[in-house]
Amino acid sequence: MNFVFLLTGLAFVFGVSWLFSNGRSQVKYQKMGILFALQLVISFLCLHTSGGISVLTQISYFFNWLMEQAAGGVDFVFGGLMIQEGGSVFFLNVLMPIVFISALIGILNYIKVLPFVIKWIGFALNKVAHMGELESYFAVSTAVLGQPEVFLTIKEQIPKLDEKRLYTICASAMSAVSAAMLASYMEMIEGKYVVVAVFLNILSALIISCIINPYDVSAEDEQLILEDDTKDESFFQMLGTYIVDGFQLAITVGAMLIGFMALITFLNNSFLAIFNVSFTTLIGYVFAPIAWLMGVPAEDIVKAGSLMATKLLTNEFVAMGQLHDLASGLTEKTQAIISVYLVSFANFGTVGIITGSLKAISEKQGSYVAKFSMKLLLGATLASILTGTIVGMYF
Repeated sequence: MNFVFLLTGLAFVFGVSWLFSNGRSQVKYQKMGILFALQLVISFLCLHTSGGISVLTQISYFFNWLMEQAAGGVDFVFGGLMIQEGGSVFFLNVLMPIVFISALIGILNYIKVLPFVIKWIGFALNKVAHMGELESYFAVSTAVLGQPEVFLTIKEQIPKLDEKRLYTICASAMSAVSAAMLASYMEMIEGKYVVVAVFLNILSALIISCIINPYDVSAEDEQLILEDDTKDESFFQMLGTYIVDGFQLAITVGAMLIGFMALITFLNNSFLAIFNVSFTTLIGYVFAPIAWLMGVPAEDIVKAGSLMATKLLTNEFVAMGQLHDLASGLTEKTQAIISVYLVSFANFGTVGIITGSLKAISEKQGSYVAKFSMKLLLGATLASILTGTIVGMYF
């Protein structure tokens, strides 16, 4: 039965992608096959072998350990706050550790560890799938650095890219999540799902781009010049910048959560008063058929659809918070599928962030992205559906 839902999920993803394709006769089936085979291998090793499960467990433990270290700084600054016994403060326990994780990423980037890893993983991915050197590098780097920072690593190339290559790198940016966010995600959903989603989403975004946005990379376009943005900064300048950036990110996420959660509460109460049904339940019915095609059990499809829609309309943190509250009433398979679906930046707010980031680098390219922004959001959402469908096969 799992295999049947794998087929239905794939049929939906590939069918919708084909309908909105820029070149239906040019779809890159061979590249898609290679990338999909990689996804099956990675998901099997991670979720269906004792070694893979052990590795995922250790990675989760490592990020939990990082959260414990981050608590040292958080407690020093906010330790005088009185919190009810057994309670917690989301801002302190989930968002503030982003500051510490951001500092670690800055250090690893400064000492050239991250650039080395990103470059060679991207090189290997390009050799296997032939997606293009720039596309492969960017797909890996966005899963580490996140956006908008990742666009700075190719700021010299962005003004020279055509519209098709722009679409692919932006789809990668929306489908991945930054390493600085992983520990915070693991506070709300199981760590193994976060790690698996990071791996699979890199490939899912490229697969969808092979359908929606097919093209060939010429030999001239293969050249990639990596920018070193740390050469003029001292170590402590860099560290201070990353710490402040991490704090600003935490504040931004906190502000968005306040606004979005208040809006969801307002809509739920309004719809209950007028239609006797909550807003989240209503949108759950809209996305329920998609959840069913992905393999979500019938008894959970409305709740799962509600979470999928909430993530699209607001952000992944809002939906993860709701999943955390609903988890006890959902099957393990539903939790697995929805958890990996939520680990991406595919939402309306991210479209604005990406467009603004590119406009800051190149006004012309930012305008291009604004024109295909809805197709970009569609592609990133389909990538999340693809990832969720693959994971659902193992439960």
